[in-house]
Amino acid sequence: MPLRLPDRLPAIDILKRENIFVMDETRAHSQQIRPLRIVILNLMPLKITTETDLIRLLSNTPLQMEVYFMKLKSHTSKNTPVEHMMMFYKDSEELMQQKFDGMIITGAPVETIPYENVDYWREINRIFDWARCNVQSTLYLCWGAMAALYHFYGIPKYQLSTKKFGIFTTYPVDERLPIFRGFDAMFYMPHSRHTEVRACDIEKVPDLHIIATSPEAGVSIVSSRQGREFYILGHLEYSPDTLDREYHRDLGKRDDVELPQHYYYDDDPAKGPIVCWRSAANLFYSNWINYYVYQETPFNIGDIR
Repeated sequence: MPLRLPDRLPAIDILKRENIFVMDETRAHSQQIRPLRIVILNLMPLKITTETDLIRLLSNTPLQMEVYFMKLKSHTSKNTPVEHMMMFYKDSEELMQQKFDGMIITGAPVETIPYENVDYWREINRIFDWARCNVQSTLYLCWGAMAALYHFYGIPKYQLSTKKFGIFTTYPVDERLPIFRGFDAMFYMPHSRHTEVRACDIEKVPDLHIIATSPEAGVSIVSSRQGREFYILGHLEYSPDTLDREYHRDLGKRDDVELPQHYYYDDDPAKGPIVCWRSAANLFYSNWINYYVYQETPFNIGDIR
């Protein structure tokens, strides 16, 4: 929650430079108190699992939020009960008539398919364009991140020789960024993908900034438009057993399934996972909500551009 301080108190500017959220009396009295509106476009097959993972992280803040779930009209989920979709999800066309403070667009199991061959590619392009004008800040996750980078900036994806699968040491490029407030000099991030984007392509685009990178996993987080968009190539939202379930699901069914790296104690699945990324995940999502959604959102949601 923000600190409320008297107008023109010298400490205000000092604390703001330290990424401490302070609110002078003028703003405090004029601020319209309302819940933040967050919309999630959930493209993952196991939608209830992804919903739970994301809500767990969003709940780690005292700020009030209203969460909406968006579904595509051009694609029908095969792994989630129709009743669940009808009860909790709204069509993209309906929600795109509104404005939101924050948005999360998840990954999808289509990363080896050329973008233009994905059956909902045209619809998701419209959603990307709508979010730019109607959402204060958007998180794009894994395939969602790669697809948005391609749509907005023409950044290509590359097929990996083996799946990038495991928990990888990651370094913030600039620890002073508000999104990394409270982070240590390094943190851990789960990855589970068959493709990648490369720094050499991203660095050619002035509007894109690589803000976290991994010696093993490569580009990890990219930002653009002063934090209006974040592209996360990993899965900070994953629960402790997600990679384990993926590993056992694919074992014996695919010829490219390897043990998740740096995940199990002594690389032994029987000993269970080393859970080392949850603190970073909670910090990242809390900082996103606080610094890029709450603090930057106009008092009147209709003013979002």
